[in-house]
Amino acid sequence: MPNCTTFLDANACNPEKIALVVPSRGESYTRADLRDRVARVGRGLLNLGIERGERVCIYLDSSPEYLISYLALWRIGAVAVPTNRVYRENEVLYAVRNAGAAAVITDAEGAALVERIRDQAPALRHVIAVGGETWADLLRTPPNLRAAHCRFDDLCQIQYTSGTTGKPKGAMLTHGNWMAAMDAERDVLRITPDDVYLGIYPMGHVGISWGIATLRAGGTYVVMERFDLGHYLDLAREYQATIVAGMPPVIHSLLQTPPGTEAALATARVMISGGGPLTPAVWKPFHERFGIPVVNAYGLSETVVVGTGTAIRPEHYATADEFRSVGTPVGFSEVKIVDADDPGQELGPGVDGEIALRGPAVALGYWQMPEETRAVFLPDGWFLTGDVGHLDANGMLSITDRKKDMIVMSGWKIYPTEVEDVLVQHPGVRDAAVFGCPDVRRGEVPVAVVVPSEGGVTPDDIIAFARDRLAGYKVPRRVILAAEIPRVNGWKLLRKRLREEYCDAGGV
Repeated sequence: MPNCTTFLDANACNPEKIALVVPSRGESYTRADLRDRVARVGRGLLNLGIERGERVCIYLDSSPEYLISYLALWRIGAVAVPTNRVYRENEVLYAVRNAGAAAVITDAEGAALVERIRDQAPALRHVIAVGGETWADLLRTPPNLRAAHCRFDDLCQIQYTSGTTGKPKGAMLTHGNWMAAMDAERDVLRITPDDVYLGIYPMGHVGISWGIATLRAGGTYVVMERFDLGHYLDLAREYQATIVAGMPPVIHSLLQTPPGTEAALATARVMISGGGPLTPAVWKPFHERFGIPVVNAYGLSETVVVGTGTAIRPEHYATADEFRSVGTPVGFSEVKIVDADDPGQELGPGVDGEIALRGPAVALGYWQMPEETRAVFLPDGWFLTGDVGHLDANGMLSITDRKKDMIVMSGWKIYPTEVEDVLVQHPGVRDAAVFGCPDVRRGEVPVAVVVPSEGGVTPDDIIAFARDRLAGYKVPRRVILAAEIPRVNGWKLLRKRLREEYCDAGGV
């Protein structure tokens, strides 16, 4: 029966091939190195008494130790609980306590934080600091560890959602989910052992799946812990990356670079985008200038990205709805559009509704949240994503917005992404976010926070620009200039935080 780490053993037939590169540390790991370290850490965790099915939190910066910890936990049949190293004390406590974690793998600073909350987490038995004696003991353990015998539906990960709309929910991911995700992402990108993937997604996020899919296919995963545009271009050039991770802000930043930058990405045959809407005003000129097809992917934590999801592929470009679509179902995925108030009613082509996904990577549900699970994981296998979109006549999916982010003003429905797409076309705007603020008379009204470009812009300029391009009810009633817009890991927009900061401070 399956264990989603057995690809490490299959790849060992070519043990000296480089699997993982960490430029910031001057380190590289062959296939044999990676397999042996995973086996050593896994065996060491068993020796500490970590049992099959027990949860272990990972609280590290993106690093080889983060990846090795994932794989070691999966290999012994335990459950990885990834967290982000930028989490504060209460956020770490929530994950550790909610998951009932038996251990936390962290660094020295993280260990000090965990010790402060230890008495509030009764299940916690071990705090393992990378670089400390316990971690060193794990690496000294003999690497004779065969992967645990698992079933497709055996839990291997609890992936907490970002909590942008409330308390974080732990999506229960299985060995089968991850195997489906590796296969789907390998298929989407057509990854071969000759590929070099430059990864920028935080390892605490399901975006790490693209890197793991590369390893599964026998390719090389180059790790970039924190995104910096200049360094990103240097790494792409130095390692001759053939697949590069991106996201809308990255692609937008590349468009602002001087002529000649294209040479740094000369070996890239495809770029990944996801985590937010990629507007035609950014996507099309990027493709025309750099000539790199963008795989615009759609998926969620609950579906291990495109393990069950959709994606644009290069062959779709002829029918890609003018650079607007996130494509068609990947692998064994299904997609349909349903009435947001009546999920049993399927909607036809061109009609906006809630996006529902079904397929092999849909999570089992939410950890210890039966009501929330029943609300979106339906008995017939469909998962209600909370995203709004439509299918065209060719079955290609376009995202309109988040259902919970939709603004309803005097009965009119306003999708923030549509308004943002217009605002970022203003030459004086570098970034924009639109959200709803309460209004006594109209229920809600649209408000915009804008990051100006170097040339500068005024709120009145932006409102006038929007009036020329949008129906009157969609025009922001207030525009706020700011130095930055809050995003998770620099990309997923935090509308909830914007509402908290600006709606209660003076209204509209």
